[in-house]
Amino acid sequence: MMAHIQLTNATLDIPIYGVQGRSLKKRIASLRSRGAEVNKRPDTVILRAINDLTISIKAGDRIGLIGHNGAGKSTLLRVMAGIYPPTAGSVETEGKSVPLLDISLGMDENSTGWQNMRLRGLLLGMGEDEINEKQSEIAAFSELGDFLDLPIRTYSTGMKVRLGFAISTAVDAQILLLDEVMGVGDASFKDKANRRLAELHERSEIVVLALHDNATIRKTCDKALWMDKGRAKMFGPAEEVLEAYEASVSQSTA
Repeated sequence: MMAHIQLTNATLDIPIYGVQGRSLKKRIASLRSRGAEVNKRPDTVILRAINDLTISIKAGDRIGLIGHNGAGKSTLLRVMAGIYPPTAGSVETEGKSVPLLDISLGMDENSTGWQNMRLRGLLLGMGEDEINEKQSEIAAFSELGDFLDLPIRTYSTGMKVRLGFAISTAVDAQILLLDEVMGVGDASFKDKANRRLAELHERSEIVVLALHDNATIRKTCDKALWMDKGRAKMFGPAEEVLEAYEASVSQSTA
């Protein structure tokens, strides 16, 4: 069966408990000022991060998520990945999904690089045989050499990113979910990482990515979804949606 994602009236409410102290109250006030759906209960704030969203994504779609910070783009990727189950409505996904959202998720500081290949690989849905088959390639791409024999607590931040990225992008995905906030290490590694991502794009049946770079969306996506306050404000051909979004941004800036 071909890969697809179907969201039907999907809603996600995120509770924030123990609302006390001025800093958190200021944060909630900031969310309100940006138009976020915030319902207050005693000592608790319920943030409506995704609001009654219905969208159908089919094999062959390359979709760019656009919208201001806090519009719900990263949260939507997590809903599509099954990390956040909707509190109302439904999300149906067909196909092997790889969420490149937090590439360190599932990695253990006290385990070696080799052991973390297995831990992270299993979390991403790789089987034992697939992990064994790809270990050498992951090791070569990470460029970590003998450091793979050491616990990753001894690694620098950049080394951990290299390992996590190498493992995550070794998976054969039907659905690729990518958040631009995912770092790809130092400058010397970035070009190599971008080429690797481009290859992964080509192999995947569906690609959904959250970006602030409209030029990249124009180059890599055929459709765009404009998120606003957790809702789908506009969904359609990438150029049409981007033009409407850019006009709105220009108008608000003026």
